[in-house]
Amino acid sequence: QVKPQFESKENRNCATFTAIVYKTQVVAGINYFIKVQVSNTEYVHLKVFQSLPHENQGPSLVSFQTGKTRDDPLTYF
Repeated sequence: QVKPQFESKENRNCATFTAIVYKTQVVAGINYFIKVQVSNTEYVHLKVFQSLPHENQGPSLVSFQTGKTRDDPLTYF
């Protein structure tokens, strides 16, 4: 659901967009930190916020880090 948001902010299209691993952080909703493969050798880390269910809002891309590799640790940012 956040692929179009990422592509819009990065001004690019990703043929590959596969989540590899994720972590969660409970706030007034949930922050998801997700490592996503966007090409054969390129990865990005996404921070996605999912609000509480009663707010009826989809996930939103808060921030991201590009230039990551498969071996880079997924950290809170």
